[in-house]
Amino acid sequence: MADQIHIKNKKAGFEYHLLETFTAGMVLTGSEIKSIRAGKANINEAFCAFINEGLWVRGMHIAPYEQASYTNHEEKRDRKLLLNQRELDKISKMMQDQGLTIIPTSLFINDRGYAKLGIAVAKGKKLHDKREDLKKKDSKREMDRAMKR
Repeated sequence: MADQIHIKNKKAGFEYHLLETFTAGMVLTGSEIKSIRAGKANINEAFCAFINEGLWVRGMHIAPYEQASYTNHEEKRDRKLLLNQRELDKISKMMQDQGLTIIPTSLFINDRGYAKLGIAVAKGKKLHDKREDLKKKDSKREMDRAMKR
């Protein structure tokens, strides 16, 4: 079951230069983890922010679990991320630089059944950087086609 659930933020690599990545646990309710195991989560619009000395993910959408009772969770609530103090200090020092942000890159279930969120400290790309990435991607695709022939 752990290998089946792997939700990726595909726009993250295209929109940002990923400087350093971390893996964080999350504080979730029962209906949220069941919905994630069903694959009904979206991290494309999510971002992370420091609130009261803790790191929180905001804007992550987890669909309501159908079999839950009236105690179902809120879809886009803020969720606390679980990191070591050393990692939190490192991220907060990196965030002192201008133009850096923390974005989620992937959401997965580990071997022990816990939901983990891959986050990255990133810097936004300029338009010409995005064009370079597209050119590299197209040239790689052309080389792969030529090799298959």
